[in-house]
Formats: sequence, structure tokens, C-alpha cells
Amino acid sequence: MSAAAATPPPAPDGLRERLWPVFAAYVLAFVTIVLFSIVAAGVVRSLYPDVPESQVFDGLPGLLAGGIASSAGLLVTVLAVARPFAPAGLRLLPGVESGRALVVMLVGMLALGQALDSLTVLAGLGQHGTLVAIRKALEGAVGPELFVAVLVIGVLAGTAEELFFRAYMQTRLSERLRPGLAVLVTSAGFAFLHLEWLHALLAFVLGLYLGWITERAGSALPAIACHVVNNALFTILTALFGTVEAVPVNAALLTGGVLVFAACIVWLRRALPAL
Repeated sequence: MSAAAATPPPAPDGLRERLWPVFAAYVLAFVTIVLFSIVAAGVVRSLYPDVPESQVFDGLPGLLAGGIASSAGLLVTVLAVARPFAPAGLRLLPGVESGRALVVMLVGMLALGQALDSLTVLAGLGQHGTLVAIRKALEGAVGPELFVAVLVIGVLAGTAEELFFRAYMQTRLSERLRPGLAVLVTSAGFAFLHLEWLHALLAFVLGLYLGWITERAGSALPAIACHVVNNALFTILTALFGTVEAVPVNAALLTGGVLVFAACIVWLRRALPAL
């Protein structure tokens, strides 16, 4: 064996070096969100000086302020680290998905979200975690309050999270790692950002699906659309109808959600061959 053949290739070291900017961007996003959240908390407190602090931060004003702060932190980070900010480089151009495929992706997202929600209730976890506080803050919101909540939680948060995690983080990781591993790592980062374990677990599963359709389509736009629609419908339905807690209803919703989601996965695998 020659000396050249025995020399290990330098690729692993270079690969590790190129991965560092992605994880550094994640840390930067986390720090930025914390700083923006502190500022947002101060602004909200100044707007409601005569209202008890717990009522302010556990209610809709606190929820919206947190959503704006988190979204702003992610957007600022993407603008800072994605240089140049080119749509093609972030997979923000249409991919191979057709209009029909996009509809199936949306249905799959909604079915998975409902299945996870019903499973949480049936497992006795429906009254635990940050999702309970979110639902309580949204319940009863009508008119302008509901409109603003849909904009912040649905459009702003859904778009900002997908821009950072699927358009930036997963895209950069998929250039260096196998697509499946890039999806897994990105979903774990997405979950960790939600902090509380139950919310993080649900976010991880949804992140796997959003990452999968991103790789399947070769574009982050379907993930943005799915996330926005899912969050917007969650906001509207929670505000208007509250939480469904009946066991038979949730059992039926879980079964239906799993079946519909499985059908969507099968259809998408056949319609959109892996890139």
C-alpha cells in the first residue's frame, strides 16, 4: 500500500469546520430571541401597568408579545447569517411540487397535528405544558384580537420558524450531511427551541414532517405554507371552540388523523420521487 493510499482524506475536518456556522447561527438565534423577549416583556408591562403581572403575561398580550419577539429573533438571525440572502440559496423558490401535491401536504400537516393533539388528550396530558397556557390565552379572542393573533401566531411565527429552520438550517445541513440526518438534526433544534418537554416533543414530530416535505419538494415553500395554515387554523378553532376533551371524539379524531396522514405520505412518496 502506498503512502498516498494510507493517508486519511482531509474531508472530515473540513466538514466539521463547515458545520460550525450553522450551529453558531442556532445559538445566535436563541440568544437573540431571549433578548427580544426581555424587551417585549418590558413593553407589554408598560402598556398594562394596572393589570396584575401574571394576568398580563399569561393572557393574550403576553402570548402575542412572545410570538413577535421569537419571530423577530429568527428573522433577524436569518438576515444576519444568510449572506447573500438569495431565494435560491435558501430553497425559497418553487420546487417539484404540483398544486395537488401542495394540497396533500397541507392535509397531511393538519391530519398529523390533529392526531398529535388528540393523542395528547387521550394520554392524559391535555392539561399539561405550555400548550394549555396558549389555549387559555386564545380562548374567547374575537374581532381585532383574533385577527392579530392569527397574524402573529399563524403568519408571522409560522413563516419565521420555517425561514430559519427549513430554509436556512436544514438547507445548509443538507449540503453537508445526508438529507435524512439534516432533517433529524433540524427537527431536534426546532424542538429544543420550544423548551417545555411536551411542546418540544410535538414540535419534533411536526418538524420531521416539515423537513421531509422540504426535501421531497426541493423547496421550503410548502413547509412555510403548511406551518402557516396549521398555526392559523389552530388559533381560530381554539379561540372559537376551545379544546375538545371528550374521549370518544378524540379517539375518532386520532384514528382519522392517522389514516389520513398515512394516506398522504403514501401519495406523496409516489407523486414526488426522492430528489
